[in-house]
Amino acid sequence: MFYLREMPHLFLLVSFFPMLPHSTSSPFSGQQQQHSIPDPCYDEHGLPRRCVPEFVNAAFNKEVQASSTCGRLATRHCDTTDPRKSYPASYLTDLNTAGNMTCWRSETFPRHSSQNVSLTLSLGKKFEVTYVSLQFCSPRPESVAIFKSMDYGKSWVPYQYYSSQCRKVYGKPSRASVTKQNEQEALCTDGQTELYPLTGGLIAFSTLDGRPSAQDLDNSPVLQDWLTATDIRVFFSRPHLLGNKESEASDEGPGFYYSVGEFQVGGRCKCNGHASRCGKDKEARLICDCKHNTEGPECDRCKPFHYDRPWQRATAREANECMACTCNLHARRCRFNMELYKLSGRKSGGVCLNCRHNTAGRHCHYCKEGFYRDVSRAITDRRACKACDCHPVGAAGKTCNQTTGQCPCKDGVTGLTCNRCAKGYQQSRSPIAPCIKIPAVVPTPALTSTEEPADCEQYCKPPKGNYKINLKKYCKKDFVVQVNVLEMEMVGSWAKFTVNILSVYKCRDDRIKRGDNFLWIHIKDLSCKCPKILLSRRYLVMGSSEGPSERPGLTADKNSMVIQWRDAWTRRLRKLQRREKKGKCLKP
Repeated sequence: MFYLREMPHLFLLVSFFPMLPHSTSSPFSGQQQQHSIPDPCYDEHGLPRRCVPEFVNAAFNKEVQASSTCGRLATRHCDTTDPRKSYPASYLTDLNTAGNMTCWRSETFPRHSSQNVSLTLSLGKKFEVTYVSLQFCSPRPESVAIFKSMDYGKSWVPYQYYSSQCRKVYGKPSRASVTKQNEQEALCTDGQTELYPLTGGLIAFSTLDGRPSAQDLDNSPVLQDWLTATDIRVFFSRPHLLGNKESEASDEGPGFYYSVGEFQVGGRCKCNGHASRCGKDKEARLICDCKHNTEGPECDRCKPFHYDRPWQRATAREANECMACTCNLHARRCRFNMELYKLSGRKSGGVCLNCRHNTAGRHCHYCKEGFYRDVSRAITDRRACKACDCHPVGAAGKTCNQTTGQCPCKDGVTGLTCNRCAKGYQQSRSPIAPCIKIPAVVPTPALTSTEEPADCEQYCKPPKGNYKINLKKYCKKDFVVQVNVLEMEMVGSWAKFTVNILSVYKCRDDRIKRGDNFLWIHIKDLSCKCPKILLSRRYLVMGSSEGPSERPGLTADKNSMVIQWRDAWTRRLRKLQRREKKGKCLKP
């Protein structure tokens, strides 16, 4: 008969799991015992390992909701003369013994009616259910259906059907085979009632019996899902009239009823291998005592900041402990990135968020822009990153080398922060080129023994010191410009000055414009200091545009005016410009 065929697998489970003290004959003896042993979730070396709560009767002392109960309402009919056979459904999960069986009983229904009665049990949280058993006080129903819910009664799926007419009652074949493709399919088992006693029988449904993946549960998410339940509901849809005294009295007798003495659900609190016990939270709800850096009612997610690898259920081979992100003490939050996890060979996928202490990177392992690593401190030190402190004028940018701290210096500038001129350079007043080359000493042409120093005074005309600027001088010159002298090099017998033309007041050559250009002075004129010129100074240059075509730019000689600039000249030169435009310049 179908009621006892499931029992061999139940006995196998009972022999394997710890028991609960439900009765001297109950398979749950020992549920309440406390053992002072090391944490089962870690081995003797402190390494994580799979751990599971005790195997218990999950229905023990849980409330059962019955759709019909004897004597509960005045409109319901039943014989309440024997109180042992008319207890409410709450007694289905109490402590029973063989000599003291408290039986729930439904109301009595008319003999020829078809009445469905249900018993609904809420487990309080997700359990991995191994079996469901019902001990009957009345004749066993002809047809029974067991359902489960995984969402606290919001939806229901069938677990198992029992009937002597499976196809007629449930539309299912009798004793269908189970394969890996239909491991979550509810089966129907035919009864052979003539071979067994009718009253006091037992239904014991094993969730694993006959399921192909039962021996490899760790690697079968389908079967893990099959075991999971938060609620169990049993439907009695057809009575077995044979043996029911009330129904046997006469065809017009009171009818039939259902009666059950014990309702058990064997299984483990579902904790996914990350907890060895279930307790109650502040609201008296069952919750796993999670280890391995997991949390949640079923230890089904990683604790915050432990996202270096994805959450996984623990197995016999691997505890799959949630790992903390590596952020070098510079971040409090992180996230998981599957692509990085795969690229690392499935070792690390954590990405730190909001790195502090001027750090950056996936692991807060290098310094952010504008800071560099202080190698004298550990990377976990709050002061491991120092500010670049690049000089605002001497540096070409604010970002330094994150390893050495060297700032990018402009030409001619040196130092870690670009704060001084390099060898062979001198400071200028230009923010663009703060350091310029020191000019080479201009060799004075060799003088014959008969030559006297006074020759330079006679050679240079007009006499030095004549700095007066008037309209006549302005009109005679081909160009009048303000320049900033940057550097000098020798090209044959000529000194080539690189200048920056700051203002153009007059120029007959349209190619001469503001910006960098060249100023050529013959070595003989420079030796006699007519004109006299120094680097990093601003000058007013008034001269002729005549000069060799192979030397582009401006040319100055002894007849040119090269005078150190005075800001007061700006207004005078603008006035001369306007007078020239009005045709006031004298014709040569």
